[in-house]
Parts: sequence; structure tokens; C-alpha cells
Amino acid sequence: MSRVGKNPINIPSGVQVSVNGREVAVKGPKGTLTQSVEDGIEVKVDGAQVLLSRATEQKRHRALHGLYRALINNMVVGVSTGFKVEQELVGVGYRASNQGNLLDLVLGYSHHVVFDLPTEIKVATRQDKGQNPIITLESHDKQLLGQVAAKIRSLRVPEPYKGKGIKFVGEQLRRKAGKSASKK
Repeated sequence: MSRVGKNPINIPSGVQVSVNGREVAVKGPKGTLTQSVEDGIEVKVDGAQVLLSRATEQKRHRALHGLYRALINNMVVGVSTGFKVEQELVGVGYRASNQGNLLDLVLGYSHHVVFDLPTEIKVATRQDKGQNPIITLESHDKQLLGQVAAKIRSLRVPEPYKGKGIKFVGEQLRRKAGKSASKK
């Protein structure tokens, strides 16, 4: 049995969930999100809760039961409170600035890397003296936010020797020792 899929999703005040056939729409103060649900998974709004059930005990339906419960829960949390990701640029001369949704990065290449963000994502950059630059991304769509954050990180993945690159704030990197002196 899927333990995740059995849990009901509580709907906070100010959030509306509607089910139209296979489409689940969640509307709240931060925006609107929709998700299509496959056959075999039934979504029901019961008062201030969303309940999911599956048609059969097939392995596929059991897997989708928990998946769709998690996706719909992320939608409800996103439109009510939103999600936030912070990334840190580690390296000498690495800088970040933004104008609207246009992110301009200096990552040690011979050119600036200009990244155009989707309109659903709000970006803020800050550079404190003596600290690494921080990029803050906020959105109501957790999937899109994670995808954009991963794309930004892939522009300069942290290397294992000095740790230079773009990393998530609080991320622990595995460091390698590097060359050791030869023994005589």
C-alpha cells in the first residue's frame, strides 16, 4: 500500500482546488497550476481536503498513487506559500546581477553568461562584501523552479578540488585531496 497516497491533502484558506475530468486545477494567491492525472487514479475534493484513490492494486497504479498525491500537494503549497531556492557562486571574480528576469553571470569564462528566466520565476541577486554572490529564485511552481535551478547550476558545476562553481546554499560537496608529494 502507498502510505504517501493515502494521506489527505489539507487545503489552506484562500486556495481553491477543482477537478474537471482528468485535470486538477489549483488556484491561490500566488498563481494557478494545473496537472493532468492518468486513468486509474481518482481525485476527489471533500470539504477542505483532497483525497486520492486508485482503481486497482497494480504496481503501476500504486506508484502513480503516491506520485500524484505529492504533485498535487506541491501545487497546493506552491500557490499558498511558494518555494524558494538559494544558490551561491564560489570562485574568484564570480559575479551575478539581474535586470528583471534577465540573469547576468560572470563565471570565469571569456564572456558573460546571460540567462533569460521564465516569467513565473522571480530572481534576486545580492553581493555582500567579503561574501560569495547569492542568487535567490522564488516561484509557485516547484517543478519549474527545480529545473531552472539545475540549469543554472550546470553552467559551472562545483569541482571537487577547490569547490569552485555554482552550488546550492547549505550543500555539502565531496572534496578530493589532490596531488600528494612524492615519497623518497
